[in-house]
Amino acid sequence: MTTNSQHTTDEPTTDAALTVLVTGATGRTGSRVARAARAAGHTVRAASRSGEVRFDWHEPATWDAALRGADAAYLAYLPDVGAPGAADAVDALARRAAELGVLHLVLLSARGEDQAHATERSLAESGVARWTVVRASWFAQNFSEGPLVDGLRAGELVFPAGEVLEPFVDVRDIADVVVAVLAAGPRYAGRIVEVSGARLLSFRDAVAEISAAVGRPLVYVPVGAREYGAALTDFGVPEEEVEFLIELFETNLDGRNAHVSDGVREVLGRAPREFTAFVGEAADAGAWKA
Repeated sequence: MTTNSQHTTDEPTTDAALTVLVTGATGRTGSRVARAARAAGHTVRAASRSGEVRFDWHEPATWDAALRGADAAYLAYLPDVGAPGAADAVDALARRAAELGVLHLVLLSARGEDQAHATERSLAESGVARWTVVRASWFAQNFSEGPLVDGLRAGELVFPAGEVLEPFVDVRDIADVVVAVLAAGPRYAGRIVEVSGARLLSFRDAVAEISAAVGRPLVYVPVGAREYGAALTDFGVPEEEVEFLIELFETNLDGRNAHVSDGVREVLGRAPREFTAFVGEAADAGAWKA
């Protein structure tokens, strides 16, 4: 589903090469956005806390050098778009980007995450010439690259998702959508684009597909959000972050996202990548090797 505040059907796309700042360029989405933007002929300014282009959401002194001279920027706030402080940071960054002449900002947001709405509003009210929010469902790559990987490699995924259904989206589709939005000129300005995979699966279904691909038993163990939070605390995750994650799991994984969205097809003119194909590729690459 895509919401629309400024869309008209006769706005042209642009073939002009852009200079695109990509925040979180070593992360799951940022690395793919950078790759897709380069493939499309754009100049990529790949920014991260320790990369050649230094950028840290918590250190505003790093912002100007990253933003200056960029035509557009992809914003992926860490640790989460709805986390405490995210709205203020995105507001300040977007306003500074507008002052430095950055034309278009694309913010990665989360589908169904009420906590992210304040951050989205910050972007919309920042005064930047063009803004677009890409709301994504749960990433397929969270199973292969994120904090869930160690458990799967050990044979067991413990997670507070119950039997909720989710249309897992391949992050490469997110990247392709972001780059296409930037190439479309003003067409997606002032819009929220929702992207998801093509079909609904439970986390148990996802683990079963991974198990079949790797050829060994893997078990999904659903637990309560507070029990999972206690385990995070034991691992040393800060208390404030744990409380945010508990709230997020209790709301975002309550079934509100058990539907598919049409953003990938609308923007790219094709179906989303299949979860089964992602699993096969990741298994072949050794993502879940014991």
